[in-house]
Amino acid sequence: MLATRLSAIRRLFLVCVCGIAPIVAWADDIAQFKVAKGSVHIERSGQRLPALVGTHLQATDTVVTGADGAAGIAFIDNSLLSVGPNSVLAIERYAFNSTTHEGNFESSLRKGTLSVVSGKIAKQSPDAMRVKTPSSILGVRGTEFAVRVGD
Repeated sequence: MLATRLSAIRRLFLVCVCGIAPIVAWADDIAQFKVAKGSVHIERSGQRLPALVGTHLQATDTVVTGADGAAGIAFIDNSLLSVGPNSVLAIERYAFNSTTHEGNFESSLRKGTLSVVSGKIAKQSPDAMRVKTPSSILGVRGTEFAVRVGD
């Protein structure tokens, strides 16, 4: 009888763990590519991954576009980023609480162009969104802006 109960508990545990695993993996996703044209890829943990429409972006990913590349990315706080050709955009830090809308969004545009419509993070706390370039740090106080970094 005890062996039967332990077996049932083990099966229930496995079902629960298997059911939670996809949610845990999804929890790392902070954004999704809505547009990906030409040469666009993600650099993640030393790997180069293709960026296609529907591909999820994670904190600390770097988006790289080629001469013919462009990407449109929607973040979970409703921030929208457009990355132009020949660009390198590193997501350095991203945290968002969907209940309070508090969070931090720090990125670095190493080269190329970036256009942004800020989302809930910047609306909740104007100092919480920053874009670094090789020569400056932009604190986002408005809702829309564009940045260009030359070669």
